[in-house]
Amino acid sequence: MNNFKKTLLALTLIISLVSKADEGMWLPQLLNAMNIKDMKKNGLKLTAEQVYSVNKSSLKDAIVQFGGGCTAEIVSDQGLILTNHHCGYSAIAYHSTVEKDYLTKGFWAMNKNEEVYTPNLTATIIQRIEDVTAKVLKGITATSTEAKKDSITKANIKAIEKEAVAGTHYESFIRPFFYGNEYYLFVVETFKDVRMVGAPPSAIGKFGGESDNWMWPRHNADFSVFRIYANKDNKPAEYSTDNVPYKPKHVIPISIKGYNKGDFTMVYGFPGRTQEYLSSYAVDMIMNESDPLKVSLREKRLNIMNVDMLQSDAVRIAYASKYASVANYYKKWMGEMNGLKKYDAVAKKQLFEKQFNDAINADPIKKEKYGNIFPQLEKIYAEYKVLNKQVDYYSECLMTIDAFVYARSYMTLIAELNKKQKGSTNTFDKSLSEFKKLGFFKGYNKPTDIKICEAMLNEYIKGVPSNNRPYVLDSFIVANNNDAKKITEFLFSNTNFVDKEKAESMLNDFEKFPQLFERDPVYQITNAIVKYYATSVFPQFQYDEREINELQKLYIQGQKEVFKDKNFYPDANSTLRVAYGKVNNYIPKDGVEYNYYTTLDGIMEKYIPKDEEFDVPEKLIDLYNKKDYGPYANKEGKLPIAFTASNHTTGGNSGSPVFNAKGQLIGTNFDRNWEGTMSDIMYNPNQCRNIVLDVRYTLFVIDKFAGAGYLLNEMKLVK
Repeated sequence: MNNFKKTLLALTLIISLVSKADEGMWLPQLLNAMNIKDMKKNGLKLTAEQVYSVNKSSLKDAIVQFGGGCTAEIVSDQGLILTNHHCGYSAIAYHSTVEKDYLTKGFWAMNKNEEVYTPNLTATIIQRIEDVTAKVLKGITATSTEAKKDSITKANIKAIEKEAVAGTHYESFIRPFFYGNEYYLFVVETFKDVRMVGAPPSAIGKFGGESDNWMWPRHNADFSVFRIYANKDNKPAEYSTDNVPYKPKHVIPISIKGYNKGDFTMVYGFPGRTQEYLSSYAVDMIMNESDPLKVSLREKRLNIMNVDMLQSDAVRIAYASKYASVANYYKKWMGEMNGLKKYDAVAKKQLFEKQFNDAINADPIKKEKYGNIFPQLEKIYAEYKVLNKQVDYYSECLMTIDAFVYARSYMTLIAELNKKQKGSTNTFDKSLSEFKKLGFFKGYNKPTDIKICEAMLNEYIKGVPSNNRPYVLDSFIVANNNDAKKITEFLFSNTNFVDKEKAESMLNDFEKFPQLFERDPVYQITNAIVKYYATSVFPQFQYDEREINELQKLYIQGQKEVFKDKNFYPDANSTLRVAYGKVNNYIPKDGVEYNYYTTLDGIMEKYIPKDEEFDVPEKLIDLYNKKDYGPYANKEGKLPIAFTASNHTTGGNSGSPVFNAKGQLIGTNFDRNWEGTMSDIMYNPNQCRNIVLDVRYTLFVIDKFAGAGYLLNEMKLVK
């Protein structure tokens, strides 16, 4: 056997170790060509066309992008959708007050008239997906400069998007895949009238709180119920009392038969972002620098918010959604860096890169084309990781101070006012009107923000050298002897941005006296921060990212040339994907093995009366004591809560339907195990598990606990 064949064999073995059957987020329109045989081999009973079709009703037509960041599924012919409790959390919080505390007590509309419209909440459904790579790259030649390529690509994309929906009410967008090696067009229908139907109390929907977040075993009913409304022609429309429930092309049947270990499962949704093809340099930066910094900064903010939320119901409600958002990725990043370290991810990437280099070095043509990828990446990352740290301090430190965030929003208003006064725009009046509706102070508590400001400025002063700070801010820091407390006291004592009455009064006179804002010390500091990063950090940071992207694009090309028999899946980018695997348990560490499902018994084992995270509603305790589970109990007579499977998921898959082999809903995806959060960067088949809310618990809560069983009459239940 010659050296090239030996190298290729070794690399193929490594690929087989890295890419397991359960790994991957696949484009649904390509299943017939790439995955359907393997899916059927693993148990799927559907055809590829039943999963995705343009001309016929298919599962695709019941998958909803919920609010732009989650997934939901249509479970009735009246537009009823299921998603996660944490996906609907901001809507639940929006409608909550101290008097009507839906977060604590839950919410259930007992008829359609009681369903409540949530402003700015959307539901998007994919109509079709089309490969437009050739059209997007038309006009680009081997001699085209990067600037020319970018210009041609953008012009082509704009024209294709416009043509795709001309004369229709649909919308369209094009996304790059494999770092720009491929492009796909998505034609969508976006509904703007989405109403809240039901949500369990937090003691059920968030049972376990942050202690259980990203963990297994889990026992929370992480679901909420909404309904899509359309006009009388069944098309998207702005909110109106004349709108009617949407009539979908496909309704997902719900199975209450359950599942067994090893059963086929399929997740269908909109995963947000993965980076499976990163180099060892990137993984090293994420694991050893970026994740630890972000975790540390978020931990400090969470501690501050938690103390204040425990002391006041008003603050708890105001900060509930914000706290949940911060806490979610705080714990995710912690699990990610620990998982990568445990998996020895950098060393594995380095070994893969060595074997890849050995393979291309054995072929002069491939060596010429791909041989300089890693030296260039190493050089760029030496600079990029310094800039990345500055960006992390901007987004996770400075711009987490609400007063700064609020002040930053005025920068746009002032810029538009200047244009209006010069006669070059007429958008100011509309922007001002929209800005007044945002309700910043509904989710704001000044004492909390003061504490966060002091803590974040203190971290910034310690972590960012003077020569990497905005001049105005650095001068302020030096003048106050690096005293974050003193700086904070001055800013909050001399600003009108954090006083509701003063801010709103000034806003009413904004056009007459914009200088009142411009002279404000919080505005001046914020303005200096934003402009510094916009001119001194982001341009080089974005330039380096483009360079890295081009090298990654070349790297993917090389892998596809070397491994012609391998099916490659593109990184997640918030577009519709299918993942498949099996119901399965896992072993997180030596001597510990987790079962693949949990039951209501586990809730009672965790129950701590009056505890913020582990209290249990009296009615649920009563139902448990009576074993009043209706038809939702499993074969052993226990009420199932959640289960784990080996589907490859990420953020954005929250709320995704989890199907059995027949395309019937058996659960709603809501999380991953802590050891498996590394799957955004490297998938470890032995550790990576998605966590699913058993649909039988969802139905039990709606029916037996909430008394909203009328909703089940809309659903197709398979017994």
